[in-house]
Amino acid sequence: MEPAGSGFELGFIDGGGVERRAPLAECAEVRFEDGMAVRRFRWSRGQRHLPGFWWSSTTSAHVGYESWLERDHVMLLDFDPEIVAIAAQPFWLSWTDGRGERRRHAPDLFARRADDTAVVIDVRPEDRIEPRDAEAFAATETACRLAGWRFLRLGVLDPVLTANVTWLSRYRHPRFGVEDVAARLTGVFTGPVPLMPGAAEAGDPVAVLPVLFHLLWRHVLTADLAARLTGGTLVGPGSGGSR
Repeated sequence: MEPAGSGFELGFIDGGGVERRAPLAECAEVRFEDGMAVRRFRWSRGQRHLPGFWWSSTTSAHVGYESWLERDHVMLLDFDPEIVAIAAQPFWLSWTDGRGERRRHAPDLFARRADDTAVVIDVRPEDRIEPRDAEAFAATETACRLAGWRFLRLGVLDPVLTANVTWLSRYRHPRFGVEDVAARLTGVFTGPVPLMPGAAEAGDPVAVLPVLFHLLWRHVLTADLAARLTGGTLVGPGSGGSR
């Protein structure tokens, strides 16, 4: 008798650029984050979606995306301190559906968590899921369960959180981590302190604010990003600092 899940096959490109194909059961430990995207990101005049590349502060490398919504989800993965690796279009999943048709689907994203568990992600708003899409997502979820991976189908994001993290992302590059300014800021924000008064206490806000936003991005400092970020937002110590 064939093992459960043997109908699923994966096609991927490993870290050496070699195309590989194997049964799902042989791929549970593959480090897809070290490989290459299985589909190219294409641009053409008049296309409806807007692909591009996001520079990830988590990996110091670019991650491809095929829409602005997908870009925002990549950004939030990059912002998540529990995520240690992100990859786009990690593999082709092939299977035979209930009609006997051979199908294949490339999930949008793959992420590795700090505990070494894997997350496979498809990004699609609820109102844009056609029946064949739903079948592909269901098959992908089943395959992920068999492989021991988590599967997420993500849709529209909270606009306030997205706007706040988008602002902080402008300061994600390590060049904003000016050590002496960062030390002054962590000395000021030892408890909940309004953002602008605290920045002014640490020095000239023109020089201090970019570092403050960088520390918020890295979770060295923290604030309630579910509410609009303003000069009065309370900022306090966070739990980050490793990135």
